Amino acid sequence: MGDVLIIKTGYSEILDNAQGFSNPSFGDVLRTTCLLHVYKNDNVTWLTDEQALPLLEGNPYIQRILSLNFTSAMHLLSEEFDTVINLEKNADICKLSNQIQAWRKYGFRFDKKTDSSEAYDRALEVLTVSSELEVKRKNQRTIQELLFEMVGAKWKGEEYILGYKPKSQEVYDIGLNTLVGKKWPIKSWPQNNWGDLESMLVKEGYKVTRQDKQGEEVTKSLQGYMDWINSSKMIVTNDSLGLHLALALNKKVLGLFGPTALNEIYFYGRGKAILPEINFECIPCLRETCSEEKRCVEYISSEMVHREIKNYYNS
Repeated sequence: MGDVLIIKTGYSEILDNAQGFSNPSFGDVLRTTCLLHVYKNDNVTWLTDEQALPLLEGNPYIQRILSLNFTSAMHLLSEEFDTVINLEKNADICKLSNQIQAWRKYGFRFDKKTDSSEAYDRALEVLTVSSELEVKRKNQRTIQELLFEMVGAKWKGEEYILGYKPKSQEVYDIGLNTLVGKKWPIKSWPQNNWGDLESMLVKEGYKVTRQDKQGEEVTKSLQGYMDWINSSKMIVTNDSLGLHLALALNKKVLGLFGPTALNEIYFYGRGKAILPEINFECIPCLRETCSEEKRCVEYISSEMVHREIKNYYNS
């Protein structure tokens, strides 16, 4: 058994180059948990943002969860690990990781010569995918494959590991996961499309629940959100945290894609992607804003999603 430190706060997505602090990517934290299969026999410490704690609490393969703050940083600097895996490209976090004692390190580091975050050798492909737009657009490998190779392992279909045990029962047929985070507003499917789809499904007798019609116990609480996801047999969703939670909770999933990279996502045989009915060369653009009069996701019709639901629901 070795001592392993994983640093994943969600401040920078593994396959994206943004490095902000204000809007952690919870989906990126969750999908990183597949790495725990590699270290399930080790003593794992996980350093994360306080807001992401519900995604990691109760995980059987994490012995200690720390929130990123001054106190936890000082504790880590006084310890020694066999392995440190830093999955954040934020310069300050890389500087902290540089100073933590460990026999081996994977992921990202701070380079004084370039005054920027750089990759350890095994993470060079990940850094290239995250920093070069055209490479990212052409990438055909899932994030799981890249993560495992980063630490010298081979991914064989290992899944996310979610420690949270939902308190809800499965009482709805279909959950419509309508909201997206602040970082990628252009990937949201139009509200009128969600409304049309909901009407079609209700008319046919499906029991439907919709995220944006829930109270703050769902929209402002990760635990409440996970309970809500768990209450449906199938989730129809934008490319967001809800997609990854639905997969982690063994739901059937239909994901609506356009501006973001579909090839990074693996559905574990429980879902599929729905793409726009148009041949824009810019898809996926991987940008936070769109200059077109009509965004690509608006070319996914409610009728198209309705057909896919009927084809997939009882499959």
